[in-house]
Amino acid sequence: MLAATGGSAVGRLPGERLRTKWLTWGASGEEIARVVPGDDLLVDADIVSTRAITICASADAIWPWLVQLGPGRGGAYTYDWIENLLGLDMHSADTILPQFQNLAVGDSFPLGKSGPRMRVAILDGEHSIVFASEDGRWVWAFGLYPLGAATRLVSRNRIALTGASAFARAFTTFVMVPGSLVMERKMLRGIKQRAERLADRTRRENAS
Repeated sequence: MLAATGGSAVGRLPGERLRTKWLTWGASGEEIARVVPGDDLLVDADIVSTRAITICASADAIWPWLVQLGPGRGGAYTYDWIENLLGLDMHSADTILPQFQNLAVGDSFPLGKSGPRMRVAILDGEHSIVFASEDGRWVWAFGLYPLGAATRLVSRNRIALTGASAFARAFTTFVMVPGSLVMERKMLRGIKQRAERLADRTRRENAS
């Protein structure tokens, strides 16, 4: 979940081109510009990131991994040891967990003892899932878009820094933004690996 701290930094600060790369890893210009479900939940975001990856599988092999995201659930498919240093209780699953597949709008879970509580705001089966923090400062959306025989998984974070000090904003820009890229890139690759493995296994079972 640390991945969600990524976003667009203040354009007037130096290094804008580098930060843009951090904030838009893997995403095309069209994906960056696209309006996605959840954008209207936090219109005046200070931080916006759009990151994406191509997965050689259909949406039905990707969706179960998204539905079970979360601490004490399926984890975040990233560097668990870093997440757990922050007390997030992340344990990334390598299998689909049936007990976490019945997600519904309104369901929620906490991000550690001191983090915000995340609520399912939008759920459109095998298309999009949007989590929103109950403090109104963070919206995290995932979208699945067909690309021939593959699927594009697009992750967008919108974060408000309401009331943040100048130091906190600078820390977010120069520390949390690049750190979020490391974590979210690992997450997207982790989902890709799991979904493609599931799709391969399903194909073999159907062929036998």
